Amino acid sequence: MAELTLRGVILGALITLLFTAANVYLGLKIGLTFATSIPAAVISMAVLRLFATGTILENNIVQTIASAAGTLSAIIFVLPGLVIIGWWQGFPYWLSAFTIALGGILGVMYSVPLRRALVTGSDLPYPEGVAAAEVLKVGAGSREGLEENKRGLSAIIMSALAAASFSIIAKTKLIAEEAATFFKFGAGATSLSTSFSMALIGVGHLVGLSVGVAMFVGLLISWVGLVPWLTAPLPAGADLAEVVGTTFRMKARFIGAGTIGVAAIWTLLKILGPIISGIRSAMAAARKRKAGDGSLLELTERDLPIGIVGGTILASLAPIAVLLWYFAQGGPIALNPAPILILTLAYILVAGVVIASVCGYMAGLIGASNSPISGVGILAVLGASLILAAIYGSGGDPKQSQALIAYALFVTAIVFGIATISNDNLQDLKTGQLVGATPWKQQVALVLGVIFGALVIPPVLDLLNSAFGFAGAPGAKATALPAPQAALISALAKGVLGGDLDWGLIGTGALIGAVVVGIDEMLGKAGKLRLPPLAVGMGIYLPMALTLLIPVGAVIGHFYNRWARRQPSPDFAERMGVLMATGFIVGESLFGVAFAGIVAATNSDAPLALVTENPLAVPLALILFAAVIGGLYARLRRQASM
Repeated sequence: MAELTLRGVILGALITLLFTAANVYLGLKIGLTFATSIPAAVISMAVLRLFATGTILENNIVQTIASAAGTLSAIIFVLPGLVIIGWWQGFPYWLSAFTIALGGILGVMYSVPLRRALVTGSDLPYPEGVAAAEVLKVGAGSREGLEENKRGLSAIIMSALAAASFSIIAKTKLIAEEAATFFKFGAGATSLSTSFSMALIGVGHLVGLSVGVAMFVGLLISWVGLVPWLTAPLPAGADLAEVVGTTFRMKARFIGAGTIGVAAIWTLLKILGPIISGIRSAMAAARKRKAGDGSLLELTERDLPIGIVGGTILASLAPIAVLLWYFAQGGPIALNPAPILILTLAYILVAGVVIASVCGYMAGLIGASNSPISGVGILAVLGASLILAAIYGSGGDPKQSQALIAYALFVTAIVFGIATISNDNLQDLKTGQLVGATPWKQQVALVLGVIFGALVIPPVLDLLNSAFGFAGAPGAKATALPAPQAALISALAKGVLGGDLDWGLIGTGALIGAVVVGIDEMLGKAGKLRLPPLAVGMGIYLPMALTLLIPVGAVIGHFYNRWARRQPSPDFAERMGVLMATGFIVGESLFGVAFAGIVAATNSDAPLALVTENPLAVPLALILFAAVIGGLYARLRRQASM
C-alpha cells in the first residue's frame, strides 16, 4: 500500500504553511496553539479522495508532516524573548531556521527508541493519536459503505459541526466563549473560570477518569489553596481580577512548574527501564539487519536503524556548536568559548534525553495540545541559566547580564525544539501503530515536517514583529502581541542571572510534587484509581479556563463507557464514544485554523462580532453548551445501541 509518496509530501508541505502560520499568530496572541494532526488528516482525506489511489497510510504521512511542523511553532514560546530583552530587533532567517531545525531533528531522533517504550510497550491513552487514527479509519472505511463506518462517520460529523458551530456563534459575541468570576476567599481572593470548549470535553473523554481526577486535584490545589494564600492579605480597594490574575501568572505558575519538575523526574525514573529496553530492541533490530534478517521484522516494527539515529545525533553537534559560537559573539562567552560550548552541548544532549522522555510521556497521558510544554521550557531555561550563573555569577554589569540572558534563551530554544517535537511525535507514531504504518517512513516524514516548519516559522515571526511587535520589547507598539510564554521565560532567565528569582515558589511546588508522587504510589499498591503526578502538576500550572472541562469530559466519558460495556456490542459502543469525542476536537481545531486566517486577513481581533457586549452571553452559552453536549450523547447512545 502506498505510504511515503511525493504527492503526500507536497500536500503535507502545503498544509504546513497554513497551519504553522496560524499557530504562530494564535500562540503569540493568546498563548495557546492547537494540535494540527487531526485537521491535517481531515484535509488530507478530502484532497486524496480526488485520486483513486489515495490510501489510509498516505493520509497518515500527510498528517504526520503537518503535525510535526505545526507543533514546532511552539518555539514562539522562547525565540521572541530575544526581541523582548532587546538582544534581537528581528529574526535572522538562517540563524533562526537552523536553530529550529536542529532542535526538531534531535527531537525526532530521541523519540525513535521511545516508540518501543512509550507506544508499543505502554498503555498510555494518547488521546489525540487515537483520535487521529479513528478519523483516518472512518475516512477509509466509509468508501466500502459498511454500516459501522457510516455510523462512526455520522458521529464525527455531527460532533464536529456542533463544536465548529458553537465556536462560530461564540465569536459573534451573542454567547460567551468563556466565563470568569473573581471573589474574596478567606483573607485572600480567587477565581472560578471556564471556557465553553467542546474540544476540552472531547479530550476529557479520551484521557479517562484517572487523568481527569488528577487534573481536578491540581486545579483545587492551585485555586482553592495557593492563589488565596498568595493573595492574602488583600490591599484595600484592590481590583480582584488584576490581583488574582497577576498572582497566578507570577507566583502560582512557578509553583506548578516546580511540581511538574518533580513529577517529570519521577516519571523519567519510572520509565527508564522501558526506555533502555526500547534501545536494546532497536539495537537488536539493527543486528538483524546486518545479519541479513531484516525481512523477519514486521513492517510495523521497523524503525530508523539505531546507527542512523545515533549518527544523526552526533553529527548535529558540530552545526549546533557553530550556531552557539556565532551567537555568543559580542558577549563574555566569546572571550573563552571552548569550555562553555562543550558544557552547553553536554547540557543539550542530556536535557534533550530527559525532556524528550518526559514530553513523550505527557503527550501520551493527556495529549500534545494540552501538555504544559511551556512548563518544560521553564525547567529548560532554569537549567541553562543556572549553569551560566554558576560560572559568571548573578547581577553585575548589565551588558554582560543581557548577553548571558540572551545565550540562555538561545540554548533553551534548541532544547525546546526537542521538547515540542517529542511532545508530538509519539502521538503521530501511536496513530501509525493503530493504522498499520511503517515507523521508519513516519520518522522520515517527521524530519521533513521539521524542515518545512523551520523554513516557514522565521518569516512569519518577522512579519508579526514588524506589524505588531511584542509586549515588553523596547519601543513596543500599543498593538503589540502579548507573547505570554516568551515574556515569562525571558523574565525567568533575567531572575536567575539577575539574582532576584524567588526559589521558594519552585521549592513549594517540588514539595507538593513529592507528596503527590507518594500518594500515587500508595494508591497503586492498594489497587485504587491512580493520581498521575504530571496531571496534577498540569492542573496547578494551567489556567482554570483550560482545565475545568477536562475533568467534566472525563466523568461524562466514564459514565458513557460504563453504559457501553452493558450493550450487545460493547467494543463498537465504546468506539462510537471515541469517535464523537474526536469530532469535538476536529470541529474546534478546523475552525481555529479558519478563524486565524480571518483575523489575519481583516486585521481585527473580533472580525465576526455582531454585538460589542451581550449581558446574557454567559447564561445563554451555559444553557446552549449543556444542551448540545447532552443532546449529542443521547443521540450517540441511540446510534450505538442499534
